[in-house]
Amino acid sequence: MRPLNIAIAGCGPAGLATALLLHRDGHAVTLFERFDTPRPIGSGLMIQPTGLAVLRELGLAGPLLDHGARIARLRGESGAGGRVVLDVRYAALGRRDRFGVGIHRATLFALLHAAVTAEGITIEAGRPIAGTELRSGNQRRLMFENGESAGPFDLVVDALGTRTPLAPPCGRALAYGALWGTVDWPDACGFDDAALEQRYRRASAMVGVMPVGRRVSGDTRQAAFFWSLRADRLDAWRTAGLDAWKAEVAELWPATRPLLDQIVSADLLTFAHYAHRTLAAPAQTGMIHLGDAWHSASPQLGQGANMALLDAYALAIALREFADVEDALAHAIALRHKHVRLYQALTALLTPVYQSDSHLIPFIRDRLVGPISKLWPVPRIQAALVSGLVGGPLGPLRLDRPPE
Repeated sequence: MRPLNIAIAGCGPAGLATALLLHRDGHAVTLFERFDTPRPIGSGLMIQPTGLAVLRELGLAGPLLDHGARIARLRGESGAGGRVVLDVRYAALGRRDRFGVGIHRATLFALLHAAVTAEGITIEAGRPIAGTELRSGNQRRLMFENGESAGPFDLVVDALGTRTPLAPPCGRALAYGALWGTVDWPDACGFDDAALEQRYRRASAMVGVMPVGRRVSGDTRQAAFFWSLRADRLDAWRTAGLDAWKAEVAELWPATRPLLDQIVSADLLTFAHYAHRTLAAPAQTGMIHLGDAWHSASPQLGQGANMALLDAYALAIALREFADVEDALAHAIALRHKHVRLYQALTALLTPVYQSDSHLIPFIRDRLVGPISKLWPVPRIQAALVSGLVGGPLGPLRLDRPPE
């Protein structure tokens, strides 16, 4: 592939990782960001073995592990009594490089952004994108909300997320979202510092605690704290006040009181809306959609950022192997199509188990999932599902190498 002039829309993990990969392959890359200063949005996320494999190729696995928290298992309990209904251990996969990493979004962003800056990749901030315009020769211009434009570019990479203006609306908003916040790690509260722990009341209420390590700019260990909430009840939650909510959470999981004490204002919590959508055509002439701009779902399987990193790596491989841009885009989609479809289907299937108004589904979950999860080969299947490895996504990308 000859060197291309490439525009990347969006400075999230997908956009930053794509910029690093394509710049290192010799392409001229410009990142465009709507905010005046690029910044992350949200609290914690889980880097799975899939995403870690890409970050290892970028030379960022070491810094990620230095700042993040290694996650060995996921544990879910039901009701105030704490009946164990989910216990997934990465050790069941039988490889020492199979584990999760809890990380604050700000930390992941800082690591990627620092690498982009160090390599001199251009970032044009304060540039809200409105659309693209296809020109002769299969090039595109980026159109901005203020009427200005940039380009032409040989390729536009859309990494603007679920609400991207560069793709037609599709999919559906999900009824449930979640309140997210960040608190200092509670050393004396009995939480497992190597586990994502959750407690459920049926499927309509869920509280979770996940270690996310420490920020790049600090030494204090932190945790992501989240509470499942129907989007149409957000206003009622605000009206009821913080104390009423804390009492409800503490009733379900008394051990969370020291964490709740740190949340002194509703402004310390961010509500995340979720949607389930998959573009039918993730690539058009001179443009490709990656990450949530192509496929988004609820975070029940924790695959969002990891899928985006795999998408970015697939694009880099395809541009190395095909001389024609359109052929490369088609190959990048082919490399990821099976895995994307599989996890979109699995997430749609499993979301009602943990976020829905159903009484029957969580009843079955609470009485069957826990006991079954102890029977061979279910532990390995569950670990493969959570880690993002079902469907073998690393093989086609030549990322499935044993640890050194």
